[in-house]
Amino acid sequence: MRDPLPSYPGYALRRAANATAAELAGRLAELGLRQSDVSVLILVAENPGVTASALGRALDIQRANMVPLLNRLEDAGLIARQPIDRKSFGLDLTAPGRATRAEARAVVEAVEAELIARVPPEHRPHLLPALEALWR
Repeated sequence: MRDPLPSYPGYALRRAANATAAELAGRLAELGLRQSDVSVLILVAENPGVTASALGRALDIQRANMVPLLNRLEDAGLIARQPIDRKSFGLDLTAPGRATRAEARAVVEAVEAELIARVPPEHRPHLLPALEALWR
């Protein structure tokens, strides 16, 4: 069957994103984590005291979805909320959260290395700039 769909950049990008996301999701599931969990752990580690609203903006996650995500991580003992003022809380990783983040980051980096290895060497320096041009 003739398939013209891969000639469309949006289609090809979506297929690549779905395939790589599925690979990462499978490996993170072995740690009992979701991709969104790991994104939160990584960003909180780099930005101690970040607010949930700032985190939601950075990850493009709506408040209605951010609340259960943070509750799940807090219930698992991976993050802690610290009051900033009467209305705001800052987020920090707990000791188990730091250990989990390190383990998850190793998985992410391994998957990313495998992904880059599939790209022809002459295209590797251009991959991230080309992708960033589509969403920034």
